[in-house]
Amino acid sequence: MIRNAFSKTPPTIPPIWFMRQAGRYLPEYLKVREEAGSFLDLCYNPKLATEVTMQPIRKFDFDAAILFSDILVVPDALGMQVGFIKGQGPKLTPLTCLSDIEALNRTDFHKNIDKVYQAIKSIRKTLPDDKDLIGFCGAPWTLLTYMLGGVGSVDQKIGRLFSYNEPELMDRLLVLLSEVLADYLFTQAKNGAQVLKIFDSWAGNLADDEFDRLVVKPTHDLVKLLKQKLKAANMTDVKIIAFPRGAGEKYVYYSKNVDVDGLAFDTSTSLEWIRDHIDANICLQGNLDPLLLVAGGERLKNRVNHICDIMDGRKFIFNLGHGIIPETPQAHVHMVIDTIRSR
Repeated sequence: MIRNAFSKTPPTIPPIWFMRQAGRYLPEYLKVREEAGSFLDLCYNPKLATEVTMQPIRKFDFDAAILFSDILVVPDALGMQVGFIKGQGPKLTPLTCLSDIEALNRTDFHKNIDKVYQAIKSIRKTLPDDKDLIGFCGAPWTLLTYMLGGVGSVDQKIGRLFSYNEPELMDRLLVLLSEVLADYLFTQAKNGAQVLKIFDSWAGNLADDEFDRLVVKPTHDLVKLLKQKLKAANMTDVKIIAFPRGAGEKYVYYSKNVDVDGLAFDTSTSLEWIRDHIDANICLQGNLDPLLLVAGGERLKNRVNHICDIMDGRKFIFNLGHGIIPETPQAHVHMVIDTIRSR
C-alpha cells in the first residue's frame, strides 16, 4: 500500500501507481468503455467503474488503485452541462455571469454524484486489503478554467481574464468550490478512499500573486476544511496528496502554505532540487516522463533507477509526471515495475 511511504521510516522499495493507470492503453478498458456508451456513463456506473479501476491492479499489481472518474463530474453534479466529445475532449456550457453562478446547485450535489460514492464502496470491497484506494478531485482553479472557459486550454486565457476583470465573482467561485470539494473528498473517504489527491493541472501558467490567490489560498482552505472533517470523524489516517502541475520553484511556497501529506511533481521538475527544497516530512511523488514509458529500452530502465537512487531514503511514491499515454506498451509498464521491485 502506498500509505507506507508516508511513515517515518519509509520502505526501501517505493510503492508504485500511475496516473491514468486505468485507461486507453488497455484493450480490456476499451471494451468496457464501449459497453458503457459514453465516458460520463462509465464514470456513473459503479459496476463498470469498479471493473476498469481493477483492471490495472490485476494486470500489473500496482500498490494502489485510483477511482475511475473525472474531475469534471463536480461541475456536472452542480448542474452544469458537461459532455465529452470524441477527439475533442470535455465541453461545458460556461459560466458567464452572476446568474449562471447563482444557478449552481449545491443542494443536490451529493445526490447527483452518489454513483461515484457507490463506485468507491464497490471498489474498496473488491480491492485486496494490501492495496490503497485513491479518491480525487480537481483543485478549485483547475476546475474553474473549464467552468469559465467551457473547454481545456493551454493558456487558460478565459479564466485568467475573468479573475482580473471580475475579482469578486472569482473569489466567490473559489470559496464555493473549496467548500464543495472538501465535502466531496471527505465523503469519498467515508466511503472507502484512504488517500485523496487534488489535481491542479493548470497551476503552472500564473504570475506569483495570481498563483497565491488562485491556487494556494483556495487549496489551503480546501485542505484545512477537509482535515477538520477528517479529524472530527476520527479519520486522520487518510492521506492527502496535491499536484500543482508546472509550479516549478513555486512548489516550495505551495508546500509551505498548503498542509498536505504528499506532493506530486511533474516531469520538468528537477529530482535533486525538489528533494533538497521540500520538507522531508512531505512525501514526494513522481516523476517519470510518460513519453519515455512509451519509448522503452535501456534509457527507460536507467531513468527508473536514477529516480529511485535520487529518492533513496526519502518518503517517496514512484509515479509518472503526468498521465499514462494511450499508446504505451504494456510490456514497458511491466519493465518499470520489475525494475523497481528487483532493486
